[in-house]
Amino acid sequence: MGDIPVLTQILSVKQARELNPLVLAYIGDGAHTLYVRIEELKKTTGKADKLHIAVTARVNAAAQAKSMEAIRPLLNEEEESIFLRARNSRQHSVAKNASIADYKTATGFEAVIGFLYLTGQSERLEFLLRQDRAVVDADNQ
Repeated sequence: MGDIPVLTQILSVKQARELNPLVLAYIGDGAHTLYVRIEELKKTTGKADKLHIAVTARVNAAAQAKSMEAIRPLLNEEEESIFLRARNSRQHSVAKNASIADYKTATGFEAVIGFLYLTGQSERLEFLLRQDRAVVDADNQ
């Protein structure tokens, strides 16, 4: 696996499917953040504060909602179901600097990432995150 350390499968697909989608999003947020941190570290030998600024530009509700738009056409039926369950779940917090729609879409994005991470689907996870990275790179040119 390339840019994100992925555990061997720690949950079966059935077990992961039964988790609260917000738990999947919680795990997915951490996995996505780590992926972006490693990616940014490869680009620069900068200081931690510069890395933090670069990472927070990509790991926020608005950026993750845009990422979801990029990868959603690539989702399989299982991933789409996870996305919809998380996006439509009742959330107990609100976005500080994003629209409610972006926040909910970002939660769905994180849940898909969390699902793939927890079920050890590292190749699929890497594929989707590479697609996201391609969109980010195209936007920055």
